[in-house]
Amino acid sequence: QVQLIESGGGLVHPGGSLNLSCVASGTLIYIWDLGWFRQAPGKQRELVARIVRKTDDANYSDSVRGRFTMTRDVAKNTVYLQMNNLEIEDTAIYYCNANFLSTDHWGQGTQVTVSS
Repeated sequence: QVQLIESGGGLVHPGGSLNLSCVASGTLIYIWDLGWFRQAPGKQRELVARIVRKTDDANYSDSVRGRFTMTRDVAKNTVYLQMNNLEIEDTAIYYCNANFLSTDHWGQGTQVTVSS
């Protein structure tokens, strides 16, 4: 059974940083396309960052490019999202995703709140 468990969310001031982690069990992360999504209240879930399987190249949405960095550690079976210079608009629940063709796995989400 595939499980994704996120952690690292919290409350920070604008300009602050957080590092989210997503630990996978029941599978090996390198076989999946990996993504971080977020969903703010009243908004649709959106893709924030993505690493295509078998690569370490990350792609980012325009809203976070230059501030967020997505990485993966195959040895630890863990995906990370380093978030710097956080803005109030980054407030959302952040979800880890593993995708291959029509199969999707999601974590339970971790809350990120940016507030002054």
